Amino acid sequence: MDQLDAWSEFNVAMVGATAALAGLVIVASSVNIVEIIKSSTLTARLAAAIAALVLAIVVAGLGLMPGIGTLWYGIAIAAATMVAGAFQVHATITIVRDPVPEHTGRFLKSALGFAPVLAYTAAAALLVLGAPGGLVIAAVAALLAIVSAIVVSWVALVEVLR
Repeated sequence: MDQLDAWSEFNVAMVGATAALAGLVIVASSVNIVEIIKSSTLTARLAAAIAALVLAIVVAGLGLMPGIGTLWYGIAIAAATMVAGAFQVHATITIVRDPVPEHTGRFLKSALGFAPVLAYTAAAALLVLGAPGGLVIAAVAALLAIVSAIVVSWVALVEVLR
């Protein structure tokens, strides 16, 4: 049995869970969209959170492709991670450049979003190198994407009401 086949049930669950969560984040954000778009930091952070969820959807979906193999899976994860990582870098730059003095904890606001990106980067590297732990790290990265997106979304939705 191929290594990826053993992860098919996990990947099916992750595709469904992350797609549903991404939809919920978008719907929840739309309730206060007028207020959210007034803040460049909130929009950038929400975009990065959604990008992390989309990354988890893409990685899990790719893991379900028949015959992809771990080498190509690792390469695909690396490519998808670079795209999602660009959203997180943009969010971090936006947070750091924010002139509003009461926006404290800038490091923490951006650090959490990098957790899934770094984990997926490690997973991609391990898979390309043929290390068996790459699939486990990819699974951890999916869970980190969900946790970080929930936290970032919750904070953003609460901040907009302050």
